[in-house]
Amino acid sequence: VQLQASGGGLVQAGGSLRLSCAASGRTLRNSVMGWFRQAPGKEREFAAAIRWSIGNTVYADSVKGRFTISRDNAKNTVYLQMNSLKPEDTAVYYCAAGYGAILTTMPLTRAYDYWGQETLVTVSS
Repeated sequence: VQLQASGGGLVQAGGSLRLSCAASGRTLRNSVMGWFRQAPGKEREFAAAIRWSIGNTVYADSVKGRFTISRDNAKNTVYLQMNSLKPEDTAVYYCAAGYGAILTTMPLTRAYDYWGQETLVTVSS
């Protein structure tokens, strides 16, 4: 699977951005798609994930209520709508695809087999 992430940029606190991750090369029907992020000097952390087939979602507590993950079957694309952004959301964001993840492992990096390139989100105060 090839994953192409886009949509990052600079936004003021309180603003919104939508990240996109377009997939190619393998069906996503049996996959879990996730978004992770890594702030400078910190470890990569989970943000959100969606099971492609049935659309159930999981969110990190830090983004719950502000971020929404969704997918478009026709476009083979997963989105991360980010609202009410905070400076602490500043990070490089990665999308990932996993074919063996279950509900309890969806937040774990080891559950994902394929990773896209980073897209930078900067939130100014």
